[in-house]
Amino acid sequence: MHTAPDPLNKVHPDAASALAGLLRDNLTVAAGGFGLCGIPEKLIAALRDSGVQGLTLVGNNAGVDDFGMGLLLKTRQVRRVLASYVGENREFERQVLAGELALELVPQGTLAERLRAGGAGIPAFFTRTAAGTKLAEGKETRIFDGREYVLESAIHADISLVKAWKGDRSGNLIFRKTARNFNPMIATCGKVTIAEVEELVEIGELDPDQIHTPGIYVDRIFRGTAYEKRIEIRTVSGAGAKPASGTRDQIARRAAQELRDGSYVNLGIGIPTLVANFIPPGMNVTLQSENGLLGIGPFPSEDLVDPDLINAGKQTISTIPGSCFFSSADSFAMIRGGHINLSILGALEVAANGDLSNWMVPGKMVKGPGGAMDLVAGVQRVVVVMEHCARDGSPKILEHCSLPVTGRGVVDRIITELAVFDVKPGGGLVLRELHDELSLEDLRARTGCRFDVSLDPKGDWKE
Repeated sequence: MHTAPDPLNKVHPDAASALAGLLRDNLTVAAGGFGLCGIPEKLIAALRDSGVQGLTLVGNNAGVDDFGMGLLLKTRQVRRVLASYVGENREFERQVLAGELALELVPQGTLAERLRAGGAGIPAFFTRTAAGTKLAEGKETRIFDGREYVLESAIHADISLVKAWKGDRSGNLIFRKTARNFNPMIATCGKVTIAEVEELVEIGELDPDQIHTPGIYVDRIFRGTAYEKRIEIRTVSGAGAKPASGTRDQIARRAAQELRDGSYVNLGIGIPTLVANFIPPGMNVTLQSENGLLGIGPFPSEDLVDPDLINAGKQTISTIPGSCFFSSADSFAMIRGGHINLSILGALEVAANGDLSNWMVPGKMVKGPGGAMDLVAGVQRVVVVMEHCARDGSPKILEHCSLPVTGRGVVDRIITELAVFDVKPGGGLVLRELHDELSLEDLRARTGCRFDVSLDPKGDWKE
């Protein structure tokens, strides 16, 4: 049995005590984290152990099958999820496809801003993200400066759960590096906010100038122990190792030619991530990560792995001089505000008019939009990298996308292992480069739409 806490004292001995008196069925619970980084794992475990049912979960994603929010899905305590990305959680995807779980997919930047708005007393806002897509259906839209914007509502939670590196007894919080991600916004949007911290100190021991979340937002706090700090997938290259040859590396190598000295670049997951391996020596490129990191580079050796610097668990990264950390709300403000010069993204399909599809296959695959819808709506230039044909040999470059679109008319250039196309203003493709070993007739046979030809004599496909 838990003793009643002093109402003036926010400190609790453990997660179960911090949740005591708050739990009931059908609660809306928001939880911080990005992938498995910065998740309130002790509170999630205590929520599972409580047996509470009918939960609505709000967060960037739902962890993996046996960790993070995935624990609550496994025990069937959840009826609805608001998230941007299904990620590597196979049980999450299975329940959605089977109709066992209600899912509202929200673009990552929109999710961060809806949470921030919920804590800031802003009922709704307009954003360009998702305009013209399935996720905007049924929502109010308005034209500003000739462009369509979508009205999005604020998110409020009954309980907010966050994880911080350090906190004091008054609830002031400091997050560590990219573990900040969604935690600051989620800390503000709950009727009751509970923080678990790795280090709990006395009032006055934290530098006021270093506090990320003021204690006014935090109602209860406790110190957790024995944090696992898992990652979803670790990929590293040994120091001095040459990237392996192959189709994906060939595409990434060619895509690296799109980089410009002094540019700010966002790389998507999959083939786009490999582009970092081919940044020309001496070129100054600053990479931007959606979970809140600017100025990153590939790890030179496995010895330097730091789980708090994992970008959604998809790659291993290291800071370089001049790097900085920030929340996911600030990250997407950079993106939507047009401050990123280039985004390199993967795709399931691209249309001749520049439409992009890369987030779901109805009835078969639901990964979620993640940050892609925000990126294509806000960055200055979008380059798509992908294999030219699907596994069954069907073309992925089409007259019209058959899958739900990520953005309409947003792609500037397409790079495959066979060719490079530019999308003309107003629509239509122009072939700029053709692989040396392929004929134009063969390319036309493997491409699902017509295209003009204006080859660039400087096109370089050499290894």
